[in-house]
Amino acid sequence: MSPPLLVFGEDWGRHPSSTQHLIRRLAARHPVVWVDSIGLRRPRLGLADLRRVRDKLLGQRQPPSDAIPVQRVRPLAWPGAALAWERWVNRQLIRWSVAPALATGARPILWASLPSAADALGAFGERAVVYYCGDDFGALAGVDHATALAQEQRLAARADLILCASPRLAQRFASSRTEVVEHGVDLALFATPQPPAADLPSGPVLGFYGALAPWLDTDLIAALADRLPDWTLLFIGPAAGQPLPVRANILWLGPRPHSQLPSYAQHWQAGWLPFRACDQITACNPLKLREYLAAGRPVLATEFPALDRYRDLVATPRTLDAWVAVLRASATAPDRRAETRLRLACEDWDARATRVAALLAHLA
Repeated sequence: MSPPLLVFGEDWGRHPSSTQHLIRRLAARHPVVWVDSIGLRRPRLGLADLRRVRDKLLGQRQPPSDAIPVQRVRPLAWPGAALAWERWVNRQLIRWSVAPALATGARPILWASLPSAADALGAFGERAVVYYCGDDFGALAGVDHATALAQEQRLAARADLILCASPRLAQRFASSRTEVVEHGVDLALFATPQPPAADLPSGPVLGFYGALAPWLDTDLIAALADRLPDWTLLFIGPAAGQPLPVRANILWLGPRPHSQLPSYAQHWQAGWLPFRACDQITACNPLKLREYLAAGRPVLATEFPALDRYRDLVATPRTLDAWVAVLRASATAPDRRAETRLRLACEDWDARATRVAALLAHLA
């Protein structure tokens, strides 16, 4: 029988991360205990942080179900622990919260998708450690960078296998234990036709979904809104520290369930990735890039390395006039789902999970 996976990730059920996409599929091969986020920074006296602390204090275990194919644990732990005594207390709290979810005598593979899992190393008699590095935690907004990087160093030193979402991230770790596993795409979801969302605006739409974070290029967003008054610049996703410019044709809908995103992306005139040049974007491999492509509409982006394999599918205008010209042309562009589905066939999350399962088998 395959050994259990003890996964330290973000809170299960939030907008699905690459870890959730992979673990959903690996759960068919391994029993999974999923540990919700311990946190990468100390909480502040804000309403959102106080709610998260409340949820942690009301920690609970949820057994697997059709909707949640993992046993979920909300641990008691102090976010952003940096001092030695804080880390020791966290280790005891994590063990107390998580141990009852593991079968007696089980020696799990400990899978860490967040550096804060370093405090749990050695607490569960794990047979192997996997560090899944999906972000540059030294550049990610909303993170205590020094603490996160120190935790990441401890994880990387103990890891038997390091999985990185981009070649840029992989350069930071020992090549003998590191594999690049780029993000995948749910082709069945994004390439299967769906009716347009009821709140999709009429007229030409330039669409984006994802966190409204500081790496968005708000200068470009404002300039395009001014040059294209007949277009709607549509944003879907949570507020994450970057207010959008105020324009009559910039519309923010807030978050939408992941399953509903194709009803927007298949029907807007173009999707885009308006990112600033920064360390976070240089290292990133955005999930939405392949999802946009699978939806079949034109895709535009500012420059970043993860585009290299898709230069023939993604437009990267260099001037404002070029952005306007490409967008005007995209308004009448044909659907490309058949073409992009063939191109992405080997990049489905099922294929990614099959490769990861083979790597895990060597650790068991």
